[in-house]
Amino acid sequence: MYTATAGIVLPTTIIGSLPRPSWYTENLGRRNFREAMVDKFYREQYLDAASAYLRDQETAGLDILTDGDCRFDADVGGHNWFSYPALRMDGFSGAHAYTAKGGRAGMPHKRGHILHDILEARVMPDLVGPVGRGTLQYTAIWKAAQRLTTRPVKFGTITAELVAMAVRDFHYKDLRKAIMAISDALNDELTELADAGCPVIQMEEPQIHLLAAKGLVDHVLNADFMVEVFNNTVRGLRGKTEVWCHTCWGNPAGQRIFDTQPSYVPAIAALNRVDADVITFENCSTGGMDLEAIGKGIKEHKIAIGVVDHHTLQVERPDKIADMIRRALQHIPKERLVVATDCGMGREGMSRRHALYKMVSIVQGTNIVRRELGLPEAACLAADERYSMVEES
Repeated sequence: MYTATAGIVLPTTIIGSLPRPSWYTENLGRRNFREAMVDKFYREQYLDAASAYLRDQETAGLDILTDGDCRFDADVGGHNWFSYPALRMDGFSGAHAYTAKGGRAGMPHKRGHILHDILEARVMPDLVGPVGRGTLQYTAIWKAAQRLTTRPVKFGTITAELVAMAVRDFHYKDLRKAIMAISDALNDELTELADAGCPVIQMEEPQIHLLAAKGLVDHVLNADFMVEVFNNTVRGLRGKTEVWCHTCWGNPAGQRIFDTQPSYVPAIAALNRVDADVITFENCSTGGMDLEAIGKGIKEHKIAIGVVDHHTLQVERPDKIADMIRRALQHIPKERLVVATDCGMGREGMSRRHALYKMVSIVQGTNIVRRELGLPEAACLAADERYSMVEES
């Protein structure tokens, strides 16, 4: 169901996270969200940070906003994106250092590499009993942000397979069963979120494209099963809200995890089967190398292309963003094109100022193309010359 993108041609957004304000020093820790919001210091900092995230996006002129992943703690490499569900769902307990498992881990780096630090900092609970929703409280988190703005707020969550692959399983003792149990529990949580009125639910980093690119095939680690997991997790949601599938090539501490950029091409047929309204593709960091294949292969979904790179501090110029949108329009109809970031910008990577001006450039670049197509432009307060504090000589 197209809710947030309905009626907007070339809508703009970011994938999710934004850099944490330096004054946002309180952490959620192992508390549940509602419990933490009773703490006046946490509540004040959390709501101020969420307000700052939303206001920056409004100032830039984005159409669809996020809460900047405000619930996640300040930690090494954005680890809380992994650990948040496992720390709160039923069936998990304790704490165990993450162990690199060769190809499955994806980052088997030795000491002396920044990604080794990230592996060292990953401590996860064990899976010890039947999985349930627990105290994820996604609905409360979304409401805390949505009541601060009239623009639609998108809510994102990690997918089931990544949680299951990051913990030791002492209960199901079967990766496939563990993944599906987490998927069922997430579906319960997301159904409540959709029923509450959340306009966009984004599933983040399903392993479809990664497994297709690596060519890993067994009864669990294959693209077909990952499509099954995705569709099970979002079952029933598209009749209530807009569902997004975010494909990611990795972003720990703003780092690339591949020596050679993989292609989406091996995964396009599988991605075409996901039960989603919008599929996102990292496009800027790949130089748009798969745009033609994506346009030819994805025929029903809307397609969100990244036009700024979350790995770099260089702010992309609006004219370059406009060029990338024009390239995309050669293969994707404007009615099905969404303009976004490649991935999140808040995984211990850049400053708030860098993130703000990347968002501003997204809107300015999209406005160039909107103007050329005779479409309404978005107001971009950050670029409004009437409010410049620099005096002309």
